[in-house]
Amino acid sequence: MTNRIRGEAALTAGGKHYTLVLTLGALAEIEEGLGLADLSQITPRLKHVRAADLAIVTAALLRGGGHNLSPADVLKLGCDLGQLVTAVKAAFEAAGLSDQGGQGAANAAPFPGHAGSASGSA
Repeated sequence: MTNRIRGEAALTAGGKHYTLVLTLGALAEIEEGLGLADLSQITPRLKHVRAADLAIVTAALLRGGGHNLSPADVLKLGCDLGQLVTAVKAAFEAAGLSDQGGQGAANAAPFPGHAGSASGSA
């Protein structure tokens, strides 16, 4: 069971339950994996996400939650794109990174206006 107070988000895929956590290590992996110069570039990049980007981000969040999955493993998970996007967005929100209150792009959760399906070019 996930604990939102600890910044956890849930993903169920292929009948298994996973926990996603946006740790400092996960942020560093995301920054490196997406080739970003700094953390302020994460949200703009994820607003126009590619499938490979989503796999990199999800794998980093899963490792933050204690699961040893690579981006290639994420692409093989038994779930739909909407589930992945929802879980990633929930992980960013659980860490307190949402755009509510006009905090700006650097603090905004990715995938704005997501309602169960990807709006990017995944």
